[in-house]
Amino acid sequence: MDIKAELKKRADFFDKELEKFLKGGEPETLYDAVRHLPLAGGKRLRPVIAMISCEAVKGDVINVLPLAIGLELIHNFTLVHDDIMDQSKLRRNMPAVHIKYGAPTAIIAGDLLFAKSFEAMHKITGDLSIFKNVEYGLIDCVRLISEGQQLDIGFENCKIVSENDYLEMILKKTAVLFMYASEAGGILGGGSSEQNRALNEYGKSLGLAFQIHDDYLDMSSDEKTLGKDIGNDIRNGKKTLIAVHSLNNAKGEDKKALEKIFGNRNATDEEVKEVYRLFNKTKSVEYAKITAVDYCKKAKKVLDVLPDTEAKKILLGLADYSIQRKK
Repeated sequence: MDIKAELKKRADFFDKELEKFLKGGEPETLYDAVRHLPLAGGKRLRPVIAMISCEAVKGDVINVLPLAIGLELIHNFTLVHDDIMDQSKLRRNMPAVHIKYGAPTAIIAGDLLFAKSFEAMHKITGDLSIFKNVEYGLIDCVRLISEGQQLDIGFENCKIVSENDYLEMILKKTAVLFMYASEAGGILGGGSSEQNRALNEYGKSLGLAFQIHDDYLDMSSDEKTLGKDIGNDIRNGKKTLIAVHSLNNAKGEDKKALEKIFGNRNATDEEVKEVYRLFNKTKSVEYAKITAVDYCKKAKKVLDVLPDTEAKKILLGLADYSIQRKK
């Protein structure tokens, strides 16, 4: 099975629905800023996971499209604000929203993306109790993402962060949307409680594997491949699993060098390369890769309760893809 082709097929279908939903709006500059990231492409993993999870419990994927749109808009809302906070210039090989439209318009565009995500959710049809369940789930996601983002910001001012604290942060900041996409897709597809719990656990492990692999990519990809600024995480003191492991395991002069350069916004390119070297010397890059593989295995294991369908095969393949992708 060609996993990338299966994901693209659903992403292309989703893109048409998203484009229709975001069409028009005044003032034009604001709505252009709103559309800038969502219509620039991207992996569409969260909406596609919701769609495939719905299929995996033999539901009608049409029923999950409003949820899928809401998910993608919430995700893009967080990216717009993240790029402002991180002072990132690139996103998806394009200028970040605040670079193209200015920070004030970017902030408003992020707020509008947030509002439109719930507008999309209100197009869910069917039982009111099910709607209230999945809508509250999205509200809870936003709360947890906000907590995770604040933890991430706070970690930049901490010399040492434990691995458990890091995992809590990425669970809240990243994995919760994967968990929600998987479980809510199952709920709207008519899945059983056991199946929906399994999909939730699948999303959790998938999301953790995905984020840890993302951290790994930032340490091993060039800027063109990744589509965003490399070196930003080091200059900003971003506590990735690689950084956390290295800071906790480096010794002597290596530790002093890490503590001097890591988090220095004025670090030179040569100093950034030195941190890359130390991350490899402490085997932290390899540690992150192994940890991501372990979460991938957990994600696949919990799917045993689902019926053997093409959709289940795609979910299994997606877990592997999450730690094999190049960007």
